[in-house]
Amino acid sequence: MVNLKGKIALITGGSRGIGAASALLLAKAGADVAITYHKNARAAKSVQSQIATLGRRCLTLECNVSDRSDVRKTVRSVLGRFGRIDILVNNAGVWNYGAIGSITERQWDETLDTNLKGTFFFTNAVVPGMKRRRCGKIINIASTAGQRGEPFHCHYAASKGGMIAFTKSIGPELAPFNVTANCVAPGWVDTDMSSAVLKDRRRGEEIRRSIPRGRPAMPEEIAGAVLFLASDLSNHLVGSTISVNGGSVLSS
Repeated sequence: MVNLKGKIALITGGSRGIGAASALLLAKAGADVAITYHKNARAAKSVQSQIATLGRRCLTLECNVSDRSDVRKTVRSVLGRFGRIDILVNNAGVWNYGAIGSITERQWDETLDTNLKGTFFFTNAVVPGMKRRRCGKIINIASTAGQRGEPFHCHYAASKGGMIAFTKSIGPELAPFNVTANCVAPGWVDTDMSSAVLKDRRRGEEIRRSIPRGRPAMPEEIAGAVLFLASDLSNHLVGSTISVNGGSVLSS
């Protein structure tokens, strides 16, 4: 039922974790994919190779998502290769410890610039083409931290809360142009970003006990929600947030 044949998807941070899983799942559904990565070219090439085996095209681009000129260059490259962007997945992000009272301005800025400003830069660059063609899907990867807060990660929670508010704002603005904007808010996900915490015996067990399903999500389980939002099945969702957390945070 989900068919993305002929669609072009751009996924930021698509070389690993949720981004890589989303790239592969969208390719399996028929989309050609462009992914951005930061420094790890080998991981990006691995995703590209896997997508090639599916018979789909994949473009890999190194990009600092917090740099507006780099983002514009990246979008131009995707348009030059594929001609348009039908689906934008703002996934690139960072998550680091930061206790209030000792967190530095540099830590705050790095997180907000990557997670929130990067989402703004890519969305701002891609939306004009979507509006002209009156067709587009924008999918922002938020977090339960943006819904309930997260102690010792106030900068991360602020960035993801801002992403949710940003999505609620642009959703109704873009809907008349047949462009939808929605969020996916994962809880704990078993990726390399969270692996150190999940592998800690005490903390990992606390996390597992807090999830009714008894375990963190796998990246592919978050990608399923991304695929849904990228498809025509989600056409009437506007400014919504889909929570994928195993029941640990029940947000209306």
